[in-house]
Amino acid sequence: MKMVRYGNYRCTLFCISTIEAIMNSIFDIIGPVMIGPSSSHTAGAARLGKMARCIFRSTPKRVDLTLYGSFAKTYKGHGTDKALLGGLLGFKEDDANIRIADTMAQQEGMEYKFIESPLDVGHPNVVRFDMYDEHNRHMAVVGRSLGGGQIMITEVDGNDMSITGDEFTLVVFHEDRPGAISLVSQALSESDINIATMRVFRKGRHKDAVMVITTDTVVNPITVQFMRECPGIQDVMTFEAL
Repeated sequence: MKMVRYGNYRCTLFCISTIEAIMNSIFDIIGPVMIGPSSSHTAGAARLGKMARCIFRSTPKRVDLTLYGSFAKTYKGHGTDKALLGGLLGFKEDDANIRIADTMAQQEGMEYKFIESPLDVGHPNVVRFDMYDEHNRHMAVVGRSLGGGQIMITEVDGNDMSITGDEFTLVVFHEDRPGAISLVSQALSESDINIATMRVFRKGRHKDAVMVITTDTVVNPITVQFMRECPGIQDVMTFEAL
C-alpha cells in the first residue's frame, strides 16, 4: 500500500495481496449466503452434513448425530439440527428446503437421533455422525464448524485427517509402507493432475495411514480405480468442492 498524488488529490494504492486480505476480512464479517441465523451453526452445519454424506457415498438410512459444546446447547434455537439433516440430504447451505429438512428426512425414511454430549472436545462446534445404510454398514465422521461457513472434517472411522471441502480433494487410505506416497504422486503426475497440498496421517509406524491431497482439477475415475488396485491401497475417495 502506498500514497500517490493525482492532481490535487492524494490516493491510496493497494497491492493485490492487500485487496485479497480485505476481501477475506469482509467475508469473515458478512459470512456466506445461507438459510438460517448463524454462519457457524447453520451454514457450517449444512456443509458438515453434506461432507459427511459425500464421505459415506450415499444418504444414510439411519444416523446418530452427537453434538458437542455450543452445538449441543443451542442446536434447536439456531436450526443446527435442520441444517445438519439438510446437508445429509444433499442440500447446499442456501437451499430453502433446509427449513423443512427434518420433515423431508422422515419422508425419505431416514431415521435420525440427536445426542447432546457434555464432553469438552476442545472446540465449541463439533458433531459426530454415526451413519448406517440399509445393510447396516457403519461409518463414523467427526467434523467442526469453524465460523463463516467454513468447516473441517477431522476424523473418519478413527483416522485423523483434515478435509475442508473447499477444493478438489483426494483421500487415500493405505498401509504405512515405503513407496505408497510415491505411487500415488506418480499416478497423479501421469494423469496430468497437479497436487496443491498433501498431508499424511498415520496411526503408527507400519499401521493404517491416510493421505489427504488437494488438487487443481478433479481426479478422473480411471486414475482412482488404478490407485484402488495398487498393493497397500485400502480405499480411495474423491470430492469436489462443496
